[in-house]
Amino acid sequence: MGEPGIAPTSPWALVGVVVLCVMCTAGPGWAQGFVGSRACADCHAEEYERFEKNSKKAHSWDRLATMASKLTKEELEGCYECHTTGYGKGGFVSHEKTPHLADVGCETCHGPGGDHVDAGGDPEAIHKTPDLATCTGCHNEARVGAFGFKPLIHSGAH
Repeated sequence: MGEPGIAPTSPWALVGVVVLCVMCTAGPGWAQGFVGSRACADCHAEEYERFEKNSKKAHSWDRLATMASKLTKEELEGCYECHTTGYGKGGFVSHEKTPHLADVGCETCHGPGGDHVDAGGDPEAIHKTPDLATCTGCHNEARVGAFGFKPLIHSGAH
């Protein structure tokens, strides 16, 4: 038995404490390195402003929210993959838990930005130029034949 007032510990209790500390110090939205587009604005202000002003992607949650009442939960969750940032990849979870990832943001095309931010903006820590495969994950004939997608031409208006 342990000393009075001191709870016995196990290796699993210590692991739980370490995991909890890492989660708390990582900050909100740093799941799998997703930081949200506003974090990009600190260094990429002009690109961010153009993206916010001109890109439909930057406001994709508004369109999704408009359709939500007409969709089943499963249908709506199917939309999240292409209409939010990082869904199913450690990013967007729900509008309540991860509102900063609710739109299609910078990290949808350029990858999670946590390492890039932590490395002081190291260009090697982010996908500067997305490849066509990144785009066609969502912009493909099965999903958007009628939308007139032009791969890598508009690049999110930035």
